[in-house]
Amino acid sequence: MTATAKNTRAQRAAAHNTASLLVEALPYIQQFRGKIVVVKYGGSALDGTDDPLSSFAQDVVLMRAVGMRPVVVHGGGPQIGALMARLGKETEFRDGLRVTDADTLDIARMVLVGKVNRDIVSAINVHGPLAVGMSGEDANLITAAQSHVDLGFVGNVAVVDPTMLQRLVAEGIIPVVATIAADAKGQAYNINADTVAGALAEALGAEKLIFLTDVEGLRVVPDDPSTLVHQAGLDVVDEILRSGGAVGGMKPKIEACAQAVRGGVARAHILDGRVPHALLLELFTDSGVGTMVLP
Repeated sequence: MTATAKNTRAQRAAAHNTASLLVEALPYIQQFRGKIVVVKYGGSALDGTDDPLSSFAQDVVLMRAVGMRPVVVHGGGPQIGALMARLGKETEFRDGLRVTDADTLDIARMVLVGKVNRDIVSAINVHGPLAVGMSGEDANLITAAQSHVDLGFVGNVAVVDPTMLQRLVAEGIIPVVATIAADAKGQAYNINADTVAGALAEALGAEKLIFLTDVEGLRVVPDDPSTLVHQAGLDVVDEILRSGGAVGGMKPKIEACAQAVRGGVARAHILDGRVPHALLLELFTDSGVGTMVLP
C-alpha cells in the first residue's frame, strides 16, 4: 500500500471517529439546550499543561454556541498564595479556608478581580464579544456575612440576588464571577469559590454545577486514585463527609455539590480541569471523565 493510500485511510478513520463523537453528543446537546450550567474554574486548574485556560475557554464558548447558558465562577487560591509569598506574607489555612486579614483581603481582591477574572474573560473573548467579568459586589449579586472571627475577612454567602446574572445569560452573555462580596455595610469579604458556585447554581435553578480542579474526581480514600467514584448519590457523599474522607480543598466542593443537588440542581460534577476539554468530555460523551453527584 502506498503512503498516499495509508494517509487517505487514516484520514477517513479520523473523520469517521469525529462523526461518531458528534452523533454521540447530539442527544446531550438537545437535552441541555437553554439550560444554565454553572462552572467553577479553580485556580489550581490553571496549573496544568498545554495552555489549560485556552482549552477551557473553547469549551465554554462551544457550550454557548450549542445553546447552553454557561456561568463561570472562579477561584484563584494558588495565584493569591504566589503573590503573598512574593510580598513576604505567610499563608494560614483552617479547614481549607484561607485566614484573611486586611492586607490579605486587598491581595485577594487584586488577584481575583484584577488578574484571574480578566485573564478568563480575555481568553473567552478571543472567540467573540461573549464574556463579561463581575464580582459578588456588582449589582449586589452576593451579600456576604463574616464566616468566623478567627478567619478574619472570610465570608459566607448570606443572600444571592441573581437578577443581573439572569439578564446577562438571557442576552447570550457569559458571566465570569470573582468571589469577592460585601456585607450590608459595604465591608468586603473573600468567599470560598466552591461555596459561591453552589449558591449561584441553586439560586439560578441550574441544570448542572461543575467543579474543575486538579484531581480527577471524588475519591473514597483521598490519597488513593483507585478509589475514584464515578457516580455517587447523596447518601454516598454524606457518608464520605461523615467519615472524614473529604479533606482540604475537596471538602467545600463536596459540601457545595450536596447542597446544590438538595436545592434542586439536577447534577453536580467534579472534574480534572487540567485535562484538555474535560468539560466537553463530561457533558457530551456517554462515559464522562469525572465524578457525578445525583440525588
